[in-house]
Amino acid sequence: MTRQTPDKSTLFEGKHIRLIRCGHWEYAERTKASAAVMIVAVTQDQRLILIEQFRLPLGKPVIELPAGLVGDIEGQEAEAMVAAAHRELVEETGYEASGFVHLTTGPPSAGLSSEVVAMFRALDVRRVGAGGGDAHEEIEVHAIPLPEVDAWLSRRAGEGALIDPKVYAGLYFARSESVRRWRG
Repeated sequence: MTRQTPDKSTLFEGKHIRLIRCGHWEYAERTKASAAVMIVAVTQDQRLILIEQFRLPLGKPVIELPAGLVGDIEGQEAEAMVAAAHRELVEETGYEASGFVHLTTGPPSAGLSSEVVAMFRALDVRRVGAGGGDAHEEIEVHAIPLPEVDAWLSRRAGEGALIDPKVYAGLYFARSESVRRWRG
């Protein structure tokens, strides 16, 4: 389907986002990133790596897959998505992978943002550090056995944490690949 796009105008531009009006629609764009990556990381002993952090816009802790922006570091604007996935996995979780397999790419919130997220499967995941994020983040790392993830997520939701729906997409990929090993 081909559709003519109405003229765009900027309503507001801040340090990290700009708000755009395009015809009757308003949405957000990132100013310093080309995309985002999300990582499905399962350890050798079949534990799914999840992170938890307080998200100010929601006022609650959110359980998420490790993720981050691509090309948001000054001087690394042309960063490859795989390089961002590697960097973010280590930074946020303290886990490292020998490689990554691209799973899917799509919009996480197509009505609100122009952002696109690429999801990767991390290979041969092993702990190499503490994780916890950069100086502006307070990330708690969870390594949950795959058979216990559903109950754990349900319990955490009952305790007031929000669960990012993309965790369930990642769980689908984690489970479908836990039976057969990736050959990369």
